[in-house]
Amino acid sequence: MKPTLLACSLVAVFGSTLAAAAPPAASSNISHEQFATVLKGEWRVPQNVARDQYRHPEQTLQFFGLRDDQTVIEITPGNGWYSELLAPLLKDNGHYVAAIVDPSVSDYAKKSADNLKQKYAADPAHYGKIEVVAYAPKAPVFGKPESADTVLTFRNVHNWVDAGNEAATFKAFYDVLKPGGTLGVVDHRAKPGTTAKDNEKNGYLPTDYVVKLAQAAGFTLAGESEVNANPKDTKDYPDGVWTLPPALVKGEQDKAKYLAIGESDRMTLRFIKPAK
Repeated sequence: MKPTLLACSLVAVFGSTLAAAAPPAASSNISHEQFATVLKGEWRVPQNVARDQYRHPEQTLQFFGLRDDQTVIEITPGNGWYSELLAPLLKDNGHYVAAIVDPSVSDYAKKSADNLKQKYAADPAHYGKIEVVAYAPKAPVFGKPESADTVLTFRNVHNWVDAGNEAATFKAFYDVLKPGGTLGVVDHRAKPGTTAKDNEKNGYLPTDYVVKLAQAAGFTLAGESEVNANPKDTKDYPDGVWTLPPALVKGEQDKAKYLAIGESDRMTLRFIKPAK
């Protein structure tokens, strides 16, 4: 499925619509052939490769306008799924920064940081130029002010909302980005007409809620893509989004059913920090 860009209107504080030019369309300088090379890379974990069909990495990164000469910060890379692609793509001309939760915050954070650093250390040919930045969840700083071209976050916003850190986190995105820089957000999309409170602890968020979070921090919505949509996702599971793959928290119970649904329905949003 190709990304579908939806033009966004700019709305004044008091609700009146302003006549203003839309932000420029994203433009990536990375070719399909370059993406194909890294997607087939022997360094990628087979379980990660199997998820390409759900995460659509080439289309997603193209939609965000990824360029190989950018400084790109990925927020909480998890097990390094996107690191396997971003680090090689940016290695020669750009700079990839993995922003991780400070390991001192919890045992879980320490274990996650150790696992990720071990992954990077084991393959210096592909990951040797990665910069790892640790941040405090309640007062995040992702780098020097206006030092990044792009900030990317995949399936994390719902965690910050649950923890009450969402406003501080989006403010930190804004601070670290250069004027004109891009914020790319992917997260589990809630049923239309529901609120963030309706989806408390189930992993889903309403798109309009995420847009408002970004706008409150100063961002402008530049585009929305359906590349990560999944109409099979009914979003009504007792165990939330983790019922679906890859988590499959129900184990073998109805596993075939959840595998047939696939991974969650996801919003894919591109925001811009206005130029000065």
